[in-house]
Amino acid sequence: MRTPKQLTPLSAIASGLAAGLVGTVCMDTVRFLRQRRSGGERNPLRWEFAPVRTWKEAPDPGQVGKRLIEGFTQRELPDTAAWPVSTLMHWSYGAVYGALYGVVAGSVRKLPSGVYGVPFGAAVWISGYITLPIAGLYEPIWKYDRKTLTDDLGPHLVYGAATGTVFWILGKARTVSVRTHSNG
Repeated sequence: MRTPKQLTPLSAIASGLAAGLVGTVCMDTVRFLRQRRSGGERNPLRWEFAPVRTWKEAPDPGQVGKRLIEGFTQRELPDTAAWPVSTLMHWSYGAVYGALYGVVAGSVRKLPSGVYGVPFGAAVWISGYITLPIAGLYEPIWKYDRKTLTDDLGPHLVYGAATGTVFWILGKARTVSVRTHSNG
């Protein structure tokens, strides 16, 4: 039996999806500011939604999406699909990982605080270094230097912290609403 402080499975997933999207914005903000400091693009929207003209230019999320779609449809995707597939996959990763966080965090008796998002962000980071080498998109983790790994880990920790915090805020708002309605 659920206590008034627990979220329903559906609200945990929905809150996780929303939290994951906010986490993705925060992660991308860290990456944008980093590239801007090094003299890169000054417009955040132009940076976030930069054109991807060919599949050779497509980032890893786009490459995974291409493989999934081509495997399912048994048709080769044209280069014109590289940008929308890459963008959709990037945002989908953030949302789906957030939903997974929501399922786990929403299943515990007491709503976890936002700090639990930090180890979650590290888990998301390491999952890429497990799955992407299997897919042939990354080298094994031991082939990267410390700077590359820490530069990649930082934004993932921000993603996790933001996802965990937003999930906690949404969960608190939901449980307060449930208690108010059940008392009134």
